[in-house]
Amino acid sequence: MRYKNVIFDFDGTLCDTGIGIMKSAKYALESFGYSVGEDFKELSCFIGPPLLVTFQEKYGAQPQEAEELVKKYRERYTDIGLFESELYDGMIDLLSGLKKGGFKIGIASSKPQIFVERLLEHFEILDYFDAVCGVTFDADCVPKSDIIAACMEKLNAIADDTLMVGDKRFDIEGARLDGIDSAGVLWGYGTKFELIEASAKFIAEKPSDIESIALGFFEQTEEVSGIFSGRIITVHEDTVMLVDGSLAKRELVDHPGGVAIVPLTDKGEVLMVRQFRAPYKETIYEIPAGKLERGEDPREAGIRELEEECGVTAESFFELGEIYPTPGYCSEIIRIYGATGLKFGEQSLDEDEFLDVYSVPLETAFEKCMSGEFKDAKTIVGIFKIREMRRNGSLS
Repeated sequence: MRYKNVIFDFDGTLCDTGIGIMKSAKYALESFGYSVGEDFKELSCFIGPPLLVTFQEKYGAQPQEAEELVKKYRERYTDIGLFESELYDGMIDLLSGLKKGGFKIGIASSKPQIFVERLLEHFEILDYFDAVCGVTFDADCVPKSDIIAACMEKLNAIADDTLMVGDKRFDIEGARLDGIDSAGVLWGYGTKFELIEASAKFIAEKPSDIESIALGFFEQTEEVSGIFSGRIITVHEDTVMLVDGSLAKRELVDHPGGVAIVPLTDKGEVLMVRQFRAPYKETIYEIPAGKLERGEDPREAGIRELEEECGVTAESFFELGEIYPTPGYCSEIIRIYGATGLKFGEQSLDEDEFLDVYSVPLETAFEKCMSGEFKDAKTIVGIFKIREMRRNGSLS
């Protein structure tokens, strides 16, 4: 199913506000004589739920003292702590994608609404939202379900078409009370166990997962059964839950990833290697490439592979992006680099590696990609990118 409305929690979901919140909580507690250690982790309990509740439940403050603690907290937070915040990586792309997809977007936060709106303006993302709902300074203990319901009313949303996104159990439980589906996110301050225990329908590991869920494309892994574990790859069969709740099977290959390099000589020629490829039982032309060792830095691996396969070092080594060569069943990502200012030395091939190095004029290589003579995907992408860079002047 495809949703029509996506409602976000704010703290720990859209924005990492933790440092400012915890420093302000520390400021308030110490002002009232509470002992707080240097480790801010113990104060993460202040992120998400109403402050008044947290001061009472976690620190045993009496109601009147808790109100004074909240005032003291805001003394620092209003002009300092509020801006000790940053958007999570990928959040603007997510909001932009949802907006382009025609979704209505809302915020339901236990944070004072004026603070939420100030940060949305600060990060220049206020225009993405069709409704922003928070609390007031005078009534900041509103149940999360009531805030979500108010946001739904502003969006003119019905339960079946609405997804709540949050990082804590309060968000998930609030959504359940309002009868709407929820997605728990793992980049915030909650735990996976907490979100599952609260009955989140989906668990999102990265912001782009939310767009996939909203679109009805997401597949959540429920069970993994191993099939084969080899020197380079592992193969497993996964049982996945689709957005409509049905189950399906996926046969998948895990691969550590690889690198490929487009070495361009001063004469405008591309260095290519010719070697036999066992899966196709064929000798083919490719740009130099190799697999990543576990945990290896891709850039360093590219420099290493270029020197080993071609005996070449480069004065300039730059990124050309990455590709997913077989997204239907394999997790492999190939990072592609360009290399110029080449210096030639000696090859250092592996014992079971046999190949020749060729210099091919860039335009000739492009023509062979277009004609189908060169069939390797990373080679085609790399040559197309280098050629375009030469054409548009970004590579001299």
